[in-house]
Amino acid sequence: MKRLMDVIFSVLILIAFLPFGFIISICIALESRGGVFYRQERIGLGGKPFRLLKFRSMRPNADREGKLTVGVLDPRVTRVGAFVRRYKLDEFPQFINVLKGEMSVVGPRPEVLEYVAQYSDEQRRVLDFKPGITDLASITYFEENKLLANAADPQQTYMEEIMPAKIRINLDYQAKATVWTDLGVVWKTGMRMLK
Repeated sequence: MKRLMDVIFSVLILIAFLPFGFIISICIALESRGGVFYRQERIGLGGKPFRLLKFRSMRPNADREGKLTVGVLDPRVTRVGAFVRRYKLDEFPQFINVLKGEMSVVGPRPEVLEYVAQYSDEQRRVLDFKPGITDLASITYFEENKLLANAADPQQTYMEEIMPAKIRINLDYQAKATVWTDLGVVWKTGMRMLK
């Protein structure tokens, strides 16, 4: 049932978003070289790596300067990138990952290997669930980039405070998740984006 919901929802979203995606693609291509999409290896279900797809919001090869970003204040973020990040529009290509079966609409946000390697045995349980585009932790930490931008040490703040809290939220949610609670998360995400 969850997979069917993922496929139907993703197809509808991608069709509805197509005109906006086309405009965003043109803006990204006109502002800087390096392609419209950004592909990054993330760790998915069972610890299996996959290539997560996003609209490119940073200068080419910017991830060589670190995986963690601190929002629109990060000098690696382009002007178009700042706009798509602010409204979370850079995330929409991930519905293609959902159609490919690598992700779900609702599930724990996938991390890069660098952070997964730091997981405790308890935290690794989050890899028992298919990663998602949105989750309860993402709603709770919707302004995560602002928190990191104001932190004295963004890397330490993420590793010691934000990441463990998000994993706890996800493990608690997944223990009682249903299709109906997933629909609730989708609704809350949409309302938070509009807000």
